[in-house]
Amino acid sequence: MPDAPSSTSSAVPPWEAKAPITRRSLSRKMAFWSVLVGLVLVIVYALQPRPVEVETGVVHPGPLTVYVSEEGKTRIRNRHVIAAPVAGSMQRVILKPGDVVKAGETVLTRIEPALSPLLDARARTQAQARVDAALATRSRANEDVEMSRTALKYAQANWDRVKNNTDKGTISDTDRDTFQREAEMKTREVRSTEFAMQVADYELAQARAALEQIDKPGAGGAVIEVRAPVSGVVLRVQQESATVVTPGTPILEIGDPTDLEIEAEILSRDAVTIKPGALVTVEQWGGEEPAKARVRRVEPAAFTKVSALGVEEQRVLVLSDFTEQTPALKALGDRYRVEVRVAVWHSDDTLLVPAGALFREGSEWKTFIYDSGKARAAVVKAGRTDGKLTQVLEGLKKGDEVLMHPPDTVRDGTGVVKREEPK
Repeated sequence: MPDAPSSTSSAVPPWEAKAPITRRSLSRKMAFWSVLVGLVLVIVYALQPRPVEVETGVVHPGPLTVYVSEEGKTRIRNRHVIAAPVAGSMQRVILKPGDVVKAGETVLTRIEPALSPLLDARARTQAQARVDAALATRSRANEDVEMSRTALKYAQANWDRVKNNTDKGTISDTDRDTFQREAEMKTREVRSTEFAMQVADYELAQARAALEQIDKPGAGGAVIEVRAPVSGVVLRVQQESATVVTPGTPILEIGDPTDLEIEAEILSRDAVTIKPGALVTVEQWGGEEPAKARVRRVEPAAFTKVSALGVEEQRVLVLSDFTEQTPALKALGDRYRVEVRVAVWHSDDTLLVPAGALFREGSEWKTFIYDSGKARAAVVKAGRTDGKLTQVLEGLKKGDEVLMHPPDTVRDGTGVVKREEPK
């Protein structure tokens, strides 16, 4: 008969028996809890706010010049438009833009007498008839001259006889006056007929000229040479081909390319701050170095111009002159594009802050000061600016470090760290 099982073995089922604790199982538990604790620490560290990496600038004193910048263009100061002085047939202009001309020497073009309209046989017959009529009028005037001269001789002879007989008392005073008056009247009749003879000659010449113009157009006409009034170069040829012109017809333009000025269209609100004599920096003109100029005139009348965005603007022409003509500036020509910066305000010593450190909040200018790893907000009273540096009137002092272009995540008290500059 088999032995009965013990009370211990029957009380605990074999599947609930506890395994003995070994060194291997203990190390596994420690590794698990170590990983879990490390993960919690990583999460806590990740959730902590990190310092924001920023760039800083320094508030410092220095000179400041405020400019008004605008596009401009060069133009020749004195432009001469050569026009036709008389009506006629102009010859072809052989000059081209850029050709050099000399005052009083270079012939720009020639103008010949204009041809008469085409006439038919009837018109020619009428012209010939006018010539014949003028010839007949001249012959009649010639006969009148001869008749008046004959009458004058007769009257003068009678007057001479009367004068000789008057001393002897053979003629009355009345008859003497009559003969004298007759002689004087005949003298004046001779002069009148001679004037009529001259008129007949002029009418005959006019009639023959009209007939000659029909038979031989352009024959014997005077050719007028149009010469350059000033020295310079040809800027533009407005009428190149041969054509019939009237007085005042533009032919070409002449100017001196070394006599340049700068024309800039400035907004009227900026133009009121510009004074004659202000310094102008000319940039983007094609040279390596900016050129210098001075404002000569601010025109008193503004004009309306529509911007590229469709906004109507009031602009004023500001004219400037180059202070010196360098060899590089000789490459500039008429209507070349440039950019001008006109100085409207200057200070030799003022407190300056980088313009990128300021931002607008409501109606105030603010900035962040770097304070031992923290960003401290400060209200700034700003003055004039040139776009890069801004004048500080209140709120900052010399040597303060300010944050440049602070991101939106920066607040008062936010931790910040300076960005390391690449070596």
